[in-house]
Amino acid sequence: MRLLKHEMRQGLISLAIWTGSIAFLMVICIILFPEMKGQMEDVSDVFASMGSFTAAFGMDRLSFGTLTGFYAIECGNILGLGGAFYAALTGITALAKEEKEHTAEFLLAHPITRTGIVSAKLASVLLQITAMNVLILAISLVSILFIDEEIPWKELLLFHLAYYLLQIEIGGICFGISAFLRRGGLGIGLGLACLLYFLNLIANISESAEFLKYITPFGYADGADIVTEEALNGPMVAVGMCLAIIGIAAAYWKYGRKDIQ
Repeated sequence: MRLLKHEMRQGLISLAIWTGSIAFLMVICIILFPEMKGQMEDVSDVFASMGSFTAAFGMDRLSFGTLTGFYAIECGNILGLGGAFYAALTGITALAKEEKEHTAEFLLAHPITRTGIVSAKLASVLLQITAMNVLILAISLVSILFIDEEIPWKELLLFHLAYYLLQIEIGGICFGISAFLRRGGLGIGLGLACLLYFLNLIANISESAEFLKYITPFGYADGADIVTEEALNGPMVAVGMCLAIIGIAAAYWKYGRKDIQ
C-alpha cells in the first residue's frame, strides 16, 4: 500500500497535466458546436464525397450536424490519441524507471516481494488511467449541459467505455514491455500508440485490411462503428483484453526473473 501511494504521488503531476490538456481541448470543441451546427450539414456533404479520406476517419457514416457525430469525430480523436499516449507513457515507465533512475536498490531493500512491486505499480497504472477517464467524462457532461444540448447518454457512455478499454489495453501491453527495459522506453510506448492508431486508419480505408481492427484497440473504439451499431464489438474487445492480460502476465514473469541493476 505504501508503494502504491508513492507511485500515485509521483504520477500526480503527469495525471493533472494530461487530464487538464485533454479535457480543455474537448471542452473547446463542445462549446464551439452550437455555433458550427448550422454550417455542419454542408460540411458533412463535402466530407462524404472525399473518398478514402472520409472512410479513414469514419466521416462518411457520421454527420457533423449532430452532437453525436461531432463528438465522435472531434472529441473522439482528442481522447483517443491523448488517452492512448498517456496510457502508453504511464505503462512503459512503470517498471523500467527504477533502473533508469537508479532507485531499484533502494526499492528492493524493502520487505516487499517482486510480485508485490509489480502488483503495486500495475494498480497505480490502472488507477491513474481510471481517474483520468472519470474526470474527463464528468467534464464532458457538464460542458454538454452548458451548451444546452441533450446528452446522448448511450452513445456517450459507449464512446468513453471504448476509449477506457483502449487505454487499459495499451497500458497493459506497455506495462509488459516495461519489464524488459533497463532504460526509459518513452519512444517505444508513444510509437506503439501511433502505430495502432494508423493501423485503424488503414483498416477503414481498405476492406482487405479489416483484419487489422482485431490488432488495434482503435478498431473497437471507432466512433462511426459505435454510432452505427450502438454497441461495442465484443470479439474485438475480447481480443484486446487478452492482449492486455498477456502484457501484464509477461511483466510478472519477466520482473520476477530479471537481473535488476
